[in-house]
Amino acid sequence: MANERARALRRSLTDAERKLWYALRRDATGVYFRRQHPIGSYVVDFVCLEHKLIIEADGGQHAEMRAEHDAVRTAWLEQRGYTVMRFWNNDILNNIEGVVEAICARLEEIGDA
Repeated sequence: MANERARALRRSLTDAERKLWYALRRDATGVYFRRQHPIGSYVVDFVCLEHKLIIEADGGQHAEMRAEHDAVRTAWLEQRGYTVMRFWNNDILNNIEGVVEAICARLEEIGDA
């Protein structure tokens, strides 16, 4: 079921997801990311499996209706060794350079651990 959902999500990127995917695909981070990838019963927006880093692009609904679900999901992923970074869509759309810089800094931290 997660695989089917992932395929459907890959066909319908938001503007923020598209912008972030383009930035990640240009090798700005130096690592390989997958988009809309199933992990367990969840589908994550972007993941670098090599470094177990997940990037989530969140819209306003995550602040209002999905905060509790996101917390449970993040805890489940972290228990499995993943690091989860969340960025608001507005931050991605208006400051993609800062978002990519934060991702690169986290990758360096993970690499140093």
